[in-house]
Amino acid sequence: MSGAIRFTPIGLLRSGHTLAEETPIQPVYAQGAWGRAEVFPEYAEGLQDIESFSHVFLIYHLHLAAPAGLIVKPFLQDRERGVFATCHPGRPNAIGMSLVALLRREGHVLHLDGADFIDGTPLLDIKPYAARFHRIDRPRSGWHEEVDEQEAVRRGRRAP
Repeated sequence: MSGAIRFTPIGLLRSGHTLAEETPIQPVYAQGAWGRAEVFPEYAEGLQDIESFSHVFLIYHLHLAAPAGLIVKPFLQDRERGVFATCHPGRPNAIGMSLVALLRREGHVLHLDGADFIDGTPLLDIKPYAARFHRIDRPRSGWHEEVDEQEAVRRGRRAP
């Protein structure tokens, strides 16, 4: 298959984060960082029943990401890894995903906890988290298991 694949944003993500280097990395390190998914009015009907879920996956365009590289240094380590073994934003298709807590819905706006995205990020899709489908009983976390939890928290929160 060749050619372009086009996506149309369904809304914008809002947060207090304006600089990538100060934005928490991954929602688990962004707890207490409030954000919003502002769905465009023409897609608002698609939010029906979303408020019954505690968490949602946000799929978005990493519109400020650096050019793609196949070998990158992930935030957890200073060692190079293959981009597909990381969540690094510089990827062949600049698509990001976050699993965030859904606090409440007000019309076409979802209020969220765990905002690890930059204000104004184009939102491509929203999917509900369902434990029945998304739970993994015995996961392997690859090279992540080499990283001490305290170091992961320090790097993920962007602490000095």
